[in-house]
Amino acid sequence: MAPLVHAAQATGIATLALDSPGNRNALSADLVAELRTALATAAADPAVRAVVLTHTGNTFCAGADLKSPCDPADFLALLREIAELPKPVVARVTGHVRAGGLGLLGVCDIAAAGPRSSYAFTETHLGLAPAVISMPLLPRLDPRAAARYFLTAEAFDAAEAARIGLLTLHGEDVEAALEPVLAGLRKASPQGLAATKALTSAAVREALTRDGSRLTELSAGLFASDEAREGITARFERREPSWSL
Repeated sequence: MAPLVHAAQATGIATLALDSPGNRNALSADLVAELRTALATAAADPAVRAVVLTHTGNTFCAGADLKSPCDPADFLALLREIAELPKPVVARVTGHVRAGGLGLLGVCDIAAAGPRSSYAFTETHLGLAPAVISMPLLPRLDPRAAARYFLTAEAFDAAEAARIGLLTLHGEDVEAALEPVLAGLRKASPQGLAATKALTSAAVREALTRDGSRLTELSAGLFASDEAREGITARFERREPSWSL
């Protein structure tokens, strides 16, 4: 089977590209496992100063693979590994981000996006909740905006994502926007980066440790519920779920 995550390295930056466009880079068990392996490899490489997480196709990540979902505990482990990686992780987004993909985006230390990117927490429309992903997101997001978008599943653009704290920066040319960011990371010392990331990610790491078990159990319970079964079935059948008014 072709790899779902491609790794490349240039001048201190390891680029990991999610490459499963057939399911919009959804969080399947295989993709999550490959990404965890690629992150561990980058972490162990002394030549790598920072990691860029990006994607092929028009979607950064569509969230859980509803046909072949990863275990919530494995997704939690992935989030922890990104938060605890002693090197900064920079998200580069040029497409859509949905549901669990927003947790992957939110746990990154820096996030940059292009003008055609869009975002939506779609869980409530499937009978679910943004449970596990709330841990890296709530410490970073404006509380009022988080309540609105978590509850309503409205889509929003890159400018709004930056305003509420989901993105660090956005621009017409995401590569140009990232140039000074990556230049700064290349000039920083490994020790300085590791110690500073530990400071800036402390609230996220604390939330993942404190609430991880409880929220993975909540997520698993919701996925197994009758309402979620109806919501997911309705999505596949391209119809409104029974509760929709």
